[in-house]
Amino acid sequence: MLRRNFLSTAGVSIALPFLPSLGWANPSSSREQENSISPKRMVCIGNMLGFYPPAFWPKLTPANSTDGLTIHRDFTMGESSASLAGIREDLTIIQGLEHGTKGGHFSIHTFLSGVRQIDAKSMPLGNVTVDQFAAEATSGRTRFPTLTIGSETGIHGGCQISWTKTGTRVPPIPGPEQLFKKLFVQTDASQKAAKTDQFKLQASILDVVRDEANRVERKLNSQDRQKLDEYLTSIRDVEKRIGMRKNWIDVPKPEAPFPAPKNKNMVEDLPLLYELISLALQTNSTHIATLEIGGDFNPLDLGIKGGYHGFSHHGKKQSSIEALIKLETYQIEQFTKFVERLSAMEDETGTMLDNTMVLFGSGMGDANSHTNTNLPVVLAGGGFEHGRLLEFDSKSSHRPPLTNLFVTMLQQFGLETEQFATSTGTLRGFA
Repeated sequence: MLRRNFLSTAGVSIALPFLPSLGWANPSSSREQENSISPKRMVCIGNMLGFYPPAFWPKLTPANSTDGLTIHRDFTMGESSASLAGIREDLTIIQGLEHGTKGGHFSIHTFLSGVRQIDAKSMPLGNVTVDQFAAEATSGRTRFPTLTIGSETGIHGGCQISWTKTGTRVPPIPGPEQLFKKLFVQTDASQKAAKTDQFKLQASILDVVRDEANRVERKLNSQDRQKLDEYLTSIRDVEKRIGMRKNWIDVPKPEAPFPAPKNKNMVEDLPLLYELISLALQTNSTHIATLEIGGDFNPLDLGIKGGYHGFSHHGKKQSSIEALIKLETYQIEQFTKFVERLSAMEDETGTMLDNTMVLFGSGMGDANSHTNTNLPVVLAGGGFEHGRLLEFDSKSSHRPPLTNLFVTMLQQFGLETEQFATSTGTLRGFA
């Protein structure tokens, strides 16, 4: 057996579980139970440069708390977040939480994972993001397990909002033109044939992996046989998901609601991207989507001279701060309109918003000081109790990590999980 404990077949490596009776060293990893049943939807939106804190955070009445959490219902939105007042009963603002990571721009990508990519190997599930965790468990139920949208230009090589368990960045769909094509342009015969061949290859690889695992079983003690049985069960789950995804090859895509658009720029494209995401959810093309607003968000496209990144490092220069607030106000207004759109769309059991969690925020707390603390976080919809601001005391020993919110979201999504990354449970304050 190879020292790295891998089954290598046809150039593909798939890891076996940790089996002590074969004399292997413990890699400190575990496999999550997967549940493929989920009636809920999830959208996660991230901004690479955060939001100017004095303009983003609502004005609060000071209050004392013995357990480190104060729940506010009476508050006034900030200057850039003013549009959220129109949907305040549909959202919860979360203040005072973070992932405990440092690095400024180099930790922004932890927003949906809680784990830096360079630290992924030390974590059982690497630096998988909450969207990919949910998508893996529900793959096959929709044509696209998830849609990741963002730019490949800008700071640090572009979109880094979504990551798999293997520590691989999910390449984004770069604009409305490509997203529209993915959702509504029918697949031709050659593309269907290529997709069929891909599924056949995946199935044959799993066959070889299963045969090799069965051969190894003879050398195991009873405890490791149980672990291997769990592993083989996960293989069967993968086979099931592949089979479900194959079923979509010959299913026609929904009819296009309007002519195919062309990419313009992130500022002008943002409203259309939100509209296409809502259509993807409405047509059940996917239940999960992520969108990153990155360094290609150009102030010039809003009539503002200067660079977005430069404005975020304002150095308390008033003109830069004013420009930054205008950029952030526009972004939050578009998010507000997206939530309003979902609230106006009906599905089988209510509105789209009732059954769609929409997370909005950033892995950057304050770009001017390059800090990743007190991250801006808003959660809308999803069937939660809203109309509140949860203020966590940053000095309290009871303060939970932000990843606790992701456990709450995953459970609301329909997954039976008690752990995600650095979490210590679900997030206090959510019903």
